[in-house]
Amino acid sequence: MHALNLTGSQKEPHHLFLPMSNCSLVFYQVEGNATYIRSSGQLASDVPIETMFEFFDPQKNFSTECCSYTWDLGNGEVIQGTEPVVRYHYHQSGNYTLRLKVGVNMTKHAPLITGVYSTDVQVLDTIKQIKLKGSSNYEVSQNTTLTFYVDGSPPMWVCWSFLPSCVQDTTGGCTLTMLYENTLRLSHTFTSAGVHCLEISIRNDISKLHTSFSLDVRRSYDVHIFFILFCAAALAATISFAAVVVCRPRRRSRSQVHSCTHAVNGSNHSFNFILMYKSGP
Repeated sequence: MHALNLTGSQKEPHHLFLPMSNCSLVFYQVEGNATYIRSSGQLASDVPIETMFEFFDPQKNFSTECCSYTWDLGNGEVIQGTEPVVRYHYHQSGNYTLRLKVGVNMTKHAPLITGVYSTDVQVLDTIKQIKLKGSSNYEVSQNTTLTFYVDGSPPMWVCWSFLPSCVQDTTGGCTLTMLYENTLRLSHTFTSAGVHCLEISIRNDISKLHTSFSLDVRRSYDVHIFFILFCAAALAATISFAAVVVCRPRRRSRSQVHSCTHAVNGSNHSFNFILMYKSGP
């Protein structure tokens, strides 16, 4: 049970004080089927709270017939009653000072004994969700930063681990870090393609949450496409050069041209001789 900052106050000079050492405030919160004793004074927002005033009186010196309780919750709400318990809840997180004024008679005709008791409480938001910002598709061998939004009150303890091919780590190890804001950033370089899992466990002083993310990791297509285009361009250049060499017309040397000219002239003289012979008598 946490230590309370209890202060007694006397409204009238002849009134007596309740012994502060015999008094305490106990906080309960119910979530589902579980009941939590918030002994540290840290409460969850938007969760019903039951606060009980406990007074240790083994000698039965005080009468319980004439008791009054005034609860100042510190958020502007004041509740009065005759029972040593109050039920309420805080809508917003923050720091509050809860004050309780107690009035009780030892007997019906005895002077009224009063006391004012106070304690500081811290109201935190429970961790409701962990949301991944951006795409869940990543590439191999690239330094990647994953950004998450954590819906809950910091500070929070974060334990995370990457599981290649979603194979569970038998050692149960994880990387532990402290988060003082609602944005979580993790840097990681994937070394293999396939489906990877990211396990994240986050807790603060009043709640905890565990979740898993499935990440699709692919090989970098940019490098492969560049290599393929480079090879295709080199192959096309080689084929074009070979086509030009094979298909262009060949140029003859001067000696070959001169020989061809004599051969043609010789043929013409022989042809003329034949014609003259045939045209003779």
